[in-house]
Amino acid sequence: MTNLGSPKKILMLCGDYMEDLEAIVPFQALQAFGLSVDAVCPDKKSGDICRTVLYRITPHQTYSEERAHNFTLNATFDEIDVSSYDGLVIPGARAPEYLATYESVVKMAKHFAIFGKPIASICHGSLILAAGGVLKGRTLTAFPTLGPVLVTAGANWIQPETMASCYVDGNLITGAAYYGHAEFIGNFIKALKGTVTGFNKRILVLCEDFMEEYEIYVPFQSLQILGCHVDSVSPKIEKGDRCYTAIHEFEGDQNFSEKNGHEFEMTTTFKDIDASSYDALVIPGGRGPEYLALHQDAINLVKYFVDSRKVVASIGYGQQILAAADVLKGKKCTAYPAAKLHVVLAGATWIEPDSVDGCYADGNLVTGVGWPKHPQFIAKLMEVLGVKLSF
Repeated sequence: MTNLGSPKKILMLCGDYMEDLEAIVPFQALQAFGLSVDAVCPDKKSGDICRTVLYRITPHQTYSEERAHNFTLNATFDEIDVSSYDGLVIPGARAPEYLATYESVVKMAKHFAIFGKPIASICHGSLILAAGGVLKGRTLTAFPTLGPVLVTAGANWIQPETMASCYVDGNLITGAAYYGHAEFIGNFIKALKGTVTGFNKRILVLCEDFMEEYEIYVPFQSLQILGCHVDSVSPKIEKGDRCYTAIHEFEGDQNFSEKNGHEFEMTTTFKDIDASSYDALVIPGGRGPEYLALHQDAINLVKYFVDSRKVVASIGYGQQILAAADVLKGKKCTAYPAAKLHVVLAGATWIEPDSVDGCYADGNLVTGVGWPKHPQFIAKLMEVLGVKLSF
């Protein structure tokens, strides 16, 4: 990545029960791309958490809602200078419903509309803009059930064809849901005058049930945002079928807790892939890698990428399959601390995560400690791949 001068500053309006992925993906992806992102919430300060939710498809007319991660704010609402920011991101789900009742929040959002600064609003986020009276004559999309209220607010409503639908009207970028993050955040980058070079890369992501939710979604969608072709594959799961993911959260215990996360769709199968056509292999962490290590096809795939001197990027517990594939001898790498035993027994030199800001590159091998260090991990992967984003 390349940024000349001061980085662009982005403000993200957060609240309890915002959508899990609609918060973390823009927050971490934009930081990985070299932007400064401040996440704030009224009545909360830097270091406080906002609880997030995930929506699960049901046979009923609407979705079900479940608790997800705890999102840590990194700025204090009452202390920021809104005029110092170049763009605004508003995640969706239920948080915008009550944020729209805060005069201070509405005033903050109106600033970006009045001065024509880029606004990225997804799912229910546009309720805040509607409360500010800034949608009259604007064309936008959102979560399907918002149509009536946004029309009442004076907007030209575009019914989303799919939950990945997005729309751009000048400085206003809107989306239906996180499925469309690649286009949604990509258009926000364009509105900020960002230019990507070296994006013609093909990336394969090795998946398995109960891989960590953030560690699949954030790298996968970040690389898509940059314009890379990204495929997901799992040894026993067919194209179009889904892997289950796990939410690993640090909640004050000796170890992290686990909850069921979003499902993740496979885009190809082992029998259909041509490994030689890909530039890099990405391995998410979670509990998936210990089962991938039992699949010879997965082991062979990892060995091929390493032997071919292609880029391999592995995070968290992903290094377990690198150890099982016997490709770590003589390498230096880091990982989630509980995976240190696997790394050391496999003959690698252990790099303490704190000594390298949670990420380390040894030639074409990029390793990371876990999802809290995604910005560093993805930025390092971009560097090794030769993908750059400049403003």
